[in-house]
Amino acid sequence: MNKQNTVVDHDKYSLNGFDHEDIGDDHLYTGLETPMKADAFKLSDSDKKERIAILFEEIMDVLGLDLTDDSLKGTPKRVAKMYVDEIFSGLNPQNRPKIALFDNKYQYNQMLVEKNITFYSNCEHHFVPIIGKAHVAYISSGKVIGLSKLNRIVQYYAKRPQVQERLTNQIAEDLKATLNTEDVAVIIDAKHLCVSSRGIKDESSATVTTFYGGQFNTPEKIAELQNYLKE
Repeated sequence: MNKQNTVVDHDKYSLNGFDHEDIGDDHLYTGLETPMKADAFKLSDSDKKERIAILFEEIMDVLGLDLTDDSLKGTPKRVAKMYVDEIFSGLNPQNRPKIALFDNKYQYNQMLVEKNITFYSNCEHHFVPIIGKAHVAYISSGKVIGLSKLNRIVQYYAKRPQVQERLTNQIAEDLKATLNTEDVAVIIDAKHLCVSSRGIKDESSATVTTFYGGQFNTPEKIAELQNYLKE
């Protein structure tokens, strides 16, 4: 099932009888760009980790956990380090992978497909994992990039609070700009723990989102790509 992109006008949505809880449970999103404050990078990474550790310690305390226990007393700093350096490192544009372009000396003019790129992200509505695979493809307009860079671009955008539709489009738009081509396709098949571990608690469902640009936006190319993914 392909989910259509949905852009939400919060005020209009509220007038229709819905609130922010409904938006979160329905996994709707507000735009292509990850919502960021204007001063998002006012604090250094070390300052962010220090502040997050203090705040997470407070959360643990409110939950009633004994922070003097040897197993728990280091958790706030571990969580802070994990947030900044690992699972949300994609929020910082300085962490975007450096991409080198090369001439297409092989004159390979068919689609190149990198499939089954495993990624871990986090739902921006409940901060629980999204686990999935991404398949990306492009047709060279004269330049190519190293295969590992396709994986790294996927990982960069996955490492931030996400909605799957936005993740799909962000990867596609980056590849279009980097490769200077509209001929880009992105398919993501993922499992959302906010669906399987809470709320409806459906453990068997998965979500598929797609982006087909340029030559890929034809029945013939879509069928060809899908055929490669089955192999």
